[in-house]
Amino acid sequence: MNEVETVQTIKKPSIAIACGALIALSSGTAVAIEANGLPIYPDGLESYMSGALPGPGVHLLLYSGAMRYNSVRDQDGKSLAIPNFKVDVGLIAPRVVWVTPHQVAGGQLAFHALFPLLTVKETVGNQSKRRQGLGDMAFGPALGYHFSNTAHAIVGIDFMAPTGRYKQNELANLGRNYWTIQPAVAFTYTQPRGINFDIKAMVDFNLRNHDTHTRSGNAFHADYALGYGLGNGWVAGLGGYVYQQFQHDSGPQAGDGKARAFGIGPNLRYANSQGWLFTAKWQQDVGVRSRPKGHQFLVKAAIPF
Repeated sequence: MNEVETVQTIKKPSIAIACGALIALSSGTAVAIEANGLPIYPDGLESYMSGALPGPGVHLLLYSGAMRYNSVRDQDGKSLAIPNFKVDVGLIAPRVVWVTPHQVAGGQLAFHALFPLLTVKETVGNQSKRRQGLGDMAFGPALGYHFSNTAHAIVGIDFMAPTGRYKQNELANLGRNYWTIQPAVAFTYTQPRGINFDIKAMVDFNLRNHDTHTRSGNAFHADYALGYGLGNGWVAGLGGYVYQQFQHDSGPQAGDGKARAFGIGPNLRYANSQGWLFTAKWQQDVGVRSRPKGHQFLVKAAIPF
């Protein structure tokens, strides 16, 4: 397998979706996950090669996407009667990955930093707001393991810092106003022709939002991809995510129930011998409970330099 077959980030970017506080839901009785009912990480962003660390050096990755949420589901999965509810999020997120030549516990030591640039437009009833700027940054270490030419794994931890603009009870906030600690593990099985499989599992440990005195409940989530290598660097298949909050929110804006969702849709990957890597996916949210529902189009590129 050539080098491009193992090009990937050290971990999936932990980008704040940053849809802002839903004023119509400020009592917290409808959705779990404080503020807007969505987790700090845009589920499903990663697909193929999520567990394969590139070789030593500095690597640049670029994530982009368009996400739309047009309904909010309660703890029974029923759509809430919120007039003219819509949230659109545009994302461009450069990520710098430094893979060191050092080994720790048998794995390649690496570090990363991610800088999400967001455009958020939120509408509730006759109120609408659009904001642009830096979201919540992410950074952290990881260890990469290469078991063979086809099997790879990464373990690491992300720290999401509350760097995005936030004001309580305003629409279209760019950040969530609290820290999240996110351990992660990923596995990749890849071959030029044949089955390709990836999974990336994470646990979110959320700290308290000191403006609202509320803490979003901790959650488990994972991205997955299953496809078939067509040769010449192409892989096509299906991918998405699973999300399950395993702890209730606590505090004045705590929601009813525990948020959960499942996403699925087509995905595609292309890689070449010069080190370029491109993935694209579209996914639809299904089985949504206690959070907004929508669909997402997500793209990632690895850029050699």
